[in-house]
Amino acid sequence: MTNKNVREVVIDILVSIEKNQAYSNLLLNKMIQKYNLSSKDTGLLTEIVYGTIQRKEALDFILSSFINNKKKVEQWVVVLLRMSIYQMVYLDRIPERAVIFEAVEIAKKRGHKGIASMVNGVLRNIQRNGIPSFEEISDPIERLAVETSHPNWLVKRWIEHFGYEEAKKICEINLIPPEQTARVNLTKTTLDEVLAQLKDKGIEATAGELAPDSIKIGKGNIASSSLFKDGLVTIQDESSMLVGHALGVTKDESILDSCAAPGGKTTHIAELLNNTGSVTSLDLHEHKVKLIAEQVSRLGLTNVTPQVLDSRTASDQFENESFDKILVDAPCSGFGVIRRKPDIKYSKNENDIYQLKNIQLSILNAVAPLLKKGGILVYSTCTVDKEENEEVVAEFLNQHHNYKLDDELSNRLPCKVQPYIKGGTVQILPHYFGSDGFFIASIRKQV
Repeated sequence: MTNKNVREVVIDILVSIEKNQAYSNLLLNKMIQKYNLSSKDTGLLTEIVYGTIQRKEALDFILSSFINNKKKVEQWVVVLLRMSIYQMVYLDRIPERAVIFEAVEIAKKRGHKGIASMVNGVLRNIQRNGIPSFEEISDPIERLAVETSHPNWLVKRWIEHFGYEEAKKICEINLIPPEQTARVNLTKTTLDEVLAQLKDKGIEATAGELAPDSIKIGKGNIASSSLFKDGLVTIQDESSMLVGHALGVTKDESILDSCAAPGGKTTHIAELLNNTGSVTSLDLHEHKVKLIAEQVSRLGLTNVTPQVLDSRTASDQFENESFDKILVDAPCSGFGVIRRKPDIKYSKNENDIYQLKNIQLSILNAVAPLLKKGGILVYSTCTVDKEENEEVVAEFLNQHHNYKLDDELSNRLPCKVQPYIKGGTVQILPHYFGSDGFFIASIRKQV
């Protein structure tokens, strides 16, 4: 497939996301398979798709200086202009003349001569005159929102929660692609052995910075390696790995993972148990439970029972006080993983947050009776929103006086994380370690 074709596929993906609110990661994988793209074309496709979504607000700000009324322009043409401007402004290695030539050719093919002429005119204008300065936006919140391409309401909310400087850091790191990290399956191998095998295969990797069982991939695709297929590693972010360690798993324990799909944390817990004890792994959807079972099989784990069940009805299936530990990795807004799923920042609104808070509380309330006295309940989300994190925990504790925040959480997490732990909770913002934004609370049931 030529680069020209790749850019046409980019347009199809971006238009589909705009029209149908399709998920970028799922659509991207589908298109890569459909067109059997080479790794080079896959890299270019991924970079332009994610980059254009990540910078959408900034690109529209630039575009507004060159088009009087964007609403009168066909959607695919706006998408073509956005992705072309993204390449001209934010990518160094593609010559501007090549970007303009390909955009005009696509415009001729998908539209007509008039559209091609308009596209050529806009892009040549940008090439000649440069782009407008974001400093023209006088309101500092709006300027930060546009420059870093986040919804105004979200930036305002983060400033209220964390202050302007911290919110700015969150917005800025959300524009940087995340590093790839993986978890080593210590029931089968060691970290050093995995690093040595990866080196032999030409994949650059080093030990991770946070979790003791993590590695960081510098160059190469570990997901297509034999180490992945043989169950020696699992792709997982380091913040996510901390959740398993927060549980303080010990041999032979019975553990409930109440919102388990796609199974990253379930399999980590099972590995930490070293194939002893049991992990009951629940999810609402059958197809997602199949994904958990596939991962369990790939990793050679024998102590996991995946089950289709709404955790809010778990007390119908399990006796009170039947688990030593419980994980509620709750459904959330996902604002901590915007770097991986940039469409999240446009698809969510404040109402979603309030609805999610109710769901999160209802899950916690439902599983709380199932925990043994003295046991640990870990609540985690991949978001940075206080409403879904600190406020959910505070409300849960207010309703359950037999639960207390667990001060021993800091003993179970790495030294680097400890300065951020407050009582039994920790909010990891994405710029702290370059990992995903994550919230973890450890709550202990009183004896």
